Amino acid sequence: MALVMGVDSSTQSCKVVVYDAETGEIVRTGRATHPDGTSVDPEAWWTALQDAIVDAGGLDDVDAWAIGGQQHGMVALDVDGRVIRDALLWNDTRSAGAAADLIAEFGAEQLAQRSGVVPVASFTITKLRWLRDNEPENAARVAAVALPHDWLTWRMRGFGPVAPGGAESPGLDELVTDRSDASGTGYWNPETGDYDRDLLIAALGHDAGLPRVLGPDEFVLDEAGRRVGPGAGDNAAAALGVGAGPGDVVVSIGTSGTVFAVSEHRTIDPTGSVAGFASADGHFLPLVATLNAARVLDAIGRLLGVGHTELSRLALAAQPGAGGLTLVPYFEGERTPNLPDATAELTGMTLASTTRENLARAAVEGMLSGLAAGLDAVRELGVPIERALLIGGGAQSDAVREIAPQVLGVPVEVPAPAEYVALGAARQAARVLATS
Repeated sequence: MALVMGVDSSTQSCKVVVYDAETGEIVRTGRATHPDGTSVDPEAWWTALQDAIVDAGGLDDVDAWAIGGQQHGMVALDVDGRVIRDALLWNDTRSAGAAADLIAEFGAEQLAQRSGVVPVASFTITKLRWLRDNEPENAARVAAVALPHDWLTWRMRGFGPVAPGGAESPGLDELVTDRSDASGTGYWNPETGDYDRDLLIAALGHDAGLPRVLGPDEFVLDEAGRRVGPGAGDNAAAALGVGAGPGDVVVSIGTSGTVFAVSEHRTIDPTGSVAGFASADGHFLPLVATLNAARVLDAIGRLLGVGHTELSRLALAAQPGAGGLTLVPYFEGERTPNLPDATAELTGMTLASTTRENLARAAVEGMLSGLAAGLDAVRELGVPIERALLIGGGAQSDAVREIAPQVLGVPVEVPAPAEYVALGAARQAARVLATS
């Protein structure tokens, strides 16, 4: 038996899966929580990772491992490998103005061509510009910039800040990442596979060390001699975990929603609606994010005074189209389309249409319509879509599963619930373990 470990270091928690590389069986799992907030000390992730590994039975019998993690977070390191300030996470919006400044300086089309993305507050490049403009002394100390999964991989391999009387160098040149996470920074070119140093300097104010980008089959070693996979951003790792390939689109229905397809060709969207990410398997991963997904069902369930099971039953008792009742589900604005100040709207209300059943149906159809708009945006870039894979908590609703093919317009499959990010990282570890 060859065991591999996959990690999902997400915003909320750290999940660990130990996986039999020969049979595909999950042998054991572990979990630990992360602190709340949009600005977090990375040491909290390191502690949680160690706790989750212990909870999963340890590493002694593991032959290879890889880490998937939340994208975009800025981990700024000084010359001694110390974290300079709390990491700004993907959901920290203080750099929205920095995103606008970068677009004004370079133009959205040029940025999309050079990096695959048009900056929004989520992306690392905007957080570096915010650091330069608001904490110039900290920005001047930056010797290297890592993403959350890069930094954890580095620490797990035995590198870290220099201690008094310890190593002479922290090993910043040992930082590694993968294509998928690099493509979410805003200063890496998915077409050339190179960092765009001019964009980095425009953001931070000076050049800095960046992780080496490993290919899908490349690996490094930890201090025990185990093979270490490149890791991945969370969505790319989920694509590996669910087994998505060209022609597939993954629709993840959590509190917010993501729609991402595996494409054989790079996509460029100057509007910024579709981020032109790279995948972890050597393809590309055009992605659309929405703010309103399962929270739409939560809101209407509260209004009707029912749980998810009863909401689903009510929705399936109504006819398609909900008798003309239509819910535009922008309860807290929307990211795709970019309508930050929008609110939800309920239209088509008549004495006949305004029933509990139709309202429940309108909630499901409205939520799925928002995700369908994301799917259409990906398709309009020339990405063929033959099948949708529904994952996330919202995908467990009977009504969502039944109504989704009608709204999305493609065949839908719903894989069994699993920790797909951690599973994808484990499958990547199994792949590099098999590499000669």
